[in-house]
Amino acid sequence: MEKAPLDYVESPVSLKSLDTFSDIDRTKLRRKIDFRILPLFTLLFLLSFLDRGNIGNAKIEGLAEDLNLQGNQYNLCLTIFFIFYATMEIPSNAILKRSRPDIFVPATVTLFAVVMTLMGTVQNYAQLMATRALLGFFEAALFPGISYILSMYYRKNELLFRQAIFVSAASIAGAFSGLLAAAISNMDGVGGYAGWRWIFILEGLLTFVCGVLSFWWFPKYPKDASFLTEREREFVLWNVHHSTNQDKVHPDAPKGEDTSSDKRYFFAVLKDINCWCQMFSYLGVALPTYGISLFLPTIVKNLGYTSVKSQLLTVPIYVVSCVWSIIQGYLSDRSWLRSPFLSFNYLCMIAGFIACICLDPRTNAHGIYAAMYIVGLGMYPAIPLSIVWNANNLSGSYKRAIGIGFQIGLANYGGAFVSNFYRNQDSPRFILGHALTLGFVCLGAAAMVIVVFNYVRTNRKDELALKDGEYENYSDEELLKMGDKSPYFSYRL
Repeated sequence: MEKAPLDYVESPVSLKSLDTFSDIDRTKLRRKIDFRILPLFTLLFLLSFLDRGNIGNAKIEGLAEDLNLQGNQYNLCLTIFFIFYATMEIPSNAILKRSRPDIFVPATVTLFAVVMTLMGTVQNYAQLMATRALLGFFEAALFPGISYILSMYYRKNELLFRQAIFVSAASIAGAFSGLLAAAISNMDGVGGYAGWRWIFILEGLLTFVCGVLSFWWFPKYPKDASFLTEREREFVLWNVHHSTNQDKVHPDAPKGEDTSSDKRYFFAVLKDINCWCQMFSYLGVALPTYGISLFLPTIVKNLGYTSVKSQLLTVPIYVVSCVWSIIQGYLSDRSWLRSPFLSFNYLCMIAGFIACICLDPRTNAHGIYAAMYIVGLGMYPAIPLSIVWNANNLSGSYKRAIGIGFQIGLANYGGAFVSNFYRNQDSPRFILGHALTLGFVCLGAAAMVIVVFNYVRTNRKDELALKDGEYENYSDEELLKMGDKSPYFSYRL
């Protein structure tokens, strides 16, 4: 086996031991970080998800008719967002790794807020397409960026609960979107603007205010975080660098993590079969999430309800999903298990979409509505779980940044696919849309099974290699440079 090059230098912080930080109250510090960054991250993601999904609410308030959208033009406006959104996620995370997050992320939020506001003034199909493309371009930095920043502040067994709180904003946004749309639709005609235009304008202005204010509140990386003392910054760096999967299995393994930035990590991700399987597994979660967020108001309206009532009936689905996401994140962190919970989530999604295919909303509207709850209970908790599981099993901060962007970026092309699954001519049953979505869910479940198999096999292989002394001549620096390919790295299931 070829040895890794020796360009890793362990920082003074990583050379310290836990005893060195006996003066640090870990629980108090963790809460301090929680209250400082989680509310802001959750708010910004809520607003971004609100802005990308409110076109579904605007549609049932007359957007398509007022802009004279023909055929599949509405679906293409959904598709163009995801093409730009997914394409920019890997580059944006690479830029974030080398820039100041307290400038880069607030700037992108402010820019997509401006685009959102201008969407309320579009007059035709071409203008709607252009604004949706720009919205995807600027929103691309937020989700993978915040996911990466969280991994810089929290240990691996602390991360999922926080990620679940942050990502729960997606389900909160769904509930909030329905309530806001129902209220704002009453402004129809105010200032000569239709109600759907006010949905874009007011929600865009709200995001703009929050984006500008976030320049003063968004955190820097831990090593420069002004809200932490120097001792606290040292401890956070030490704590995260030593949150490696091998600590419990191999207590004598080299401690720390490679923090160097090198383009070879980009190619390492591309050549890693586990990264590809994790991407496909996340695709099986992301695709139905975007499908439901964009088309749930339409699906519920086709059960026979008015526009306002259908907006309101989407709210409890999102609320229940939000609560369960946080509970599941807490349980997964406590148990250090990921795949068993993700398996449960896939079963819920499969059962829910099968019910949607089999039931006719004209004779069993309540059954379809109940199936949406089942889908939501599996779908929303699986988003943070899938991302954190992948992040937990990537070692080397740069590979983790690229790996998260790769997983989220490519999987989000699923949004472009699902934007064309639910067609007007398939109303009210949408069998084609539900069936295609179910197919991608099953693909994601199969990819998850392959990942588990690979992790178990690799862990056993590495354990035997260590017993046989195959790595005795490797230095600590060389082993750390190997990242998650080190024999001391144990993949978490």
